[in-house]
Amino acid sequence: MTQGPPRAPLRHAEMAQFPVEGDELLVGGMRLSRLAARVGQTPFYAYDRALIAAQVAGLRQALPAGVKLHYAMKANPMPAVVAHLARLVDGIDVASAGELGVALDGGAGPREISFAGPGKRDAELLQAVAAGVLVNIESAREIAPLARASSALGLPARVAVRVNPDFELRGSGMKMGGGAKPFGVDAEQVPALLADIAAAGLSFEGFHLFAGSQNLKPDAICDAQSQSYALALRLAQRAPAPVRSLNLGGGFGIPYFPGEARLALAPIADNLALLAQRAATDLPGASLVLELGRYLVGEAGVYVCRVLDRKVSRGQVFLVADGGLHHHLAASGNFGQALRRNYPVAIGNRMQGDALEPVTIVGPLCTPLDLLAERVTLPRAQVGDLVVVYQSGAYGATASPQAFLGHPACAEVLV
Repeated sequence: MTQGPPRAPLRHAEMAQFPVEGDELLVGGMRLSRLAARVGQTPFYAYDRALIAAQVAGLRQALPAGVKLHYAMKANPMPAVVAHLARLVDGIDVASAGELGVALDGGAGPREISFAGPGKRDAELLQAVAAGVLVNIESAREIAPLARASSALGLPARVAVRVNPDFELRGSGMKMGGGAKPFGVDAEQVPALLADIAAAGLSFEGFHLFAGSQNLKPDAICDAQSQSYALALRLAQRAPAPVRSLNLGGGFGIPYFPGEARLALAPIADNLALLAQRAATDLPGASLVLELGRYLVGEAGVYVCRVLDRKVSRGQVFLVADGGLHHHLAASGNFGQALRRNYPVAIGNRMQGDALEPVTIVGPLCTPLDLLAERVTLPRAQVGDLVVVYQSGAYGATASPQAFLGHPACAEVLV
């Protein structure tokens, strides 16, 4: 049996968002070596404010008018990033009282802040009611402390119900709904919960459905949004007040690994336009909300570390850097990857270089898990050169075990 020609190796999507000048990457219009000197240390994360603004603007242009855009700040809660986005989006979604404080300090309006999370403490619920933000109820247990907070403050708690739907977002990196989940209230339990909300005198405003995240298939996202809308419409018949906000979640992915392409927005925009048209009749006065995190910030960030050593072990070249999994758990493959794959990487001060070679980039930790890139072909690097990990604007510094093994923390900068 004859075999066909060998398949070409899969490649990363082109990382063209950061220009190159004089063989160096530019971040925020500044050469990487100069930026490293300005930051004063490696490793560091750098986020390009212009790229974030352009991503929001491009999304606004593609989506139908009237659909609200919220930033899920768990993706990147750096205060400067949150303050920047608070001026660009319609609202901020937080997952703790700590994030709530950052959002308020960053200038987000309380009316457009929502608070989700499966384990809200009573003290956090009191803070949320005092701030006047929308609380996404995820358990019947939350009703009593919200009622007590309302009574103590003389303010009706603003609430929505986070629904655990009876379907999943197909092809998502992390499934947040469907089946047995710790997130939200199972759809079949929501009618009873709505009656309890009314009895407690809480101010009901809508529903929140989040089926999954990191999805690059527009048809799957459209299907989840359509099913979410249909479910919310059924549940609204039992609601104690008209629906004012319907958060359809997000799930928009970005390309991290070889063979992945950027998400096509046009089919999603067309589907949202149909849903918005239906909502104008079915749910008059309600706003449709998209809640996005990594899609807004992920591609605008890089992680930068410096080569400390160049080693050859049995013919394999290892670049040992001063950064690794303790700063960037996701790039090491230890943050949800079932099978480890490389993020796109570069030698930021030798973008073309003089010669190419296969190398493996590791961090300084005493564990074989500390791996940033395995057997990638890059310009020949030397001690002191700067390694860049692209697609690092989301789930980086705060999603990593920075205290592991006692190495220094990384820096973050918005440029």
